[in-house]
Amino acid sequence: MRNMKTKKSFGLFISYTILAFMMVIIIYPLLWTVGASFNPGNSLISTSIIPKNPTLDHYRELFAGKESLQYGHWYLNSLKISLFTMLGTIVSVSFTAYAFSRFRFKGRKNALTLFLLLQMIPQFSALIALFVLAQILGMMNSHWLLILLYIGGQIPMNTYLMKGYMDSIPIDLDESAKIDGASNTRIFLRIIMPLSRPMVAVVAMNGFTGPLGDFVLSSTILRSPEAYTLPIGLYNLVNDVMGASYTTFAAGAILISIPIAIIFILLQKNFVSGLTAGGTKG
Repeated sequence: MRNMKTKKSFGLFISYTILAFMMVIIIYPLLWTVGASFNPGNSLISTSIIPKNPTLDHYRELFAGKESLQYGHWYLNSLKISLFTMLGTIVSVSFTAYAFSRFRFKGRKNALTLFLLLQMIPQFSALIALFVLAQILGMMNSHWLLILLYIGGQIPMNTYLMKGYMDSIPIDLDESAKIDGASNTRIFLRIIMPLSRPMVAVVAMNGFTGPLGDFVLSSTILRSPEAYTLPIGLYNLVNDVMGASYTTFAAGAILISIPIAIIFILLQKNFVSGLTAGGTKG
């Protein structure tokens, strides 16, 4: 009995040690970023986690209206792209997941296999093709082309997640509704989607956060400062060897987290249950 308690205590100690180590890895860089955003000057050499002379100058500089630093404009561009990507991802993934979960059609297994293979292909491998496509369509610097590309990239993985969740919803509910005269569209809107709310929250979170952190694809399509998103604009702050401003970059990076935190708070009731329930079947 004593050996069992000892093993259990040792297991808990190891678990909490690993969790504490992971928390340090995650929180330590975040604290440095926050501290750097309040430190005077532009260099990281003289910064510290707890600033001796904290200042808000870097946050003011972001919205000072300089021609070379259109942070407010970039912020709105990123929010626009993220919101429309989130909405488009929810709609497209919901329909595709419902089709794969509830219908049996020719090519279904091959399509699922294709989705699985698409997840293994790195995004940057298609950059040249996407760049040529944007030029052919005359849509360089187009936010709408970027939104469509983001939505397309979100479909394979999120379809797998939502399909797995929809598979866990009893098909008896569909059959009962059909007996009452409900169409497939009505079943989808009135039964499947309300019950899939936790997974919809996960898909929404993925669709919103993806564009906010993307640099590779957005920098390929967007070339003019007026069309930049936050990752491209902030990169230019530290890309200039002579005029790099790491502390202003830190302030801008902190502000990016605000919309992500708001979306997470709005979706958190369903977010955890959606993450854990998506793999029950499928």
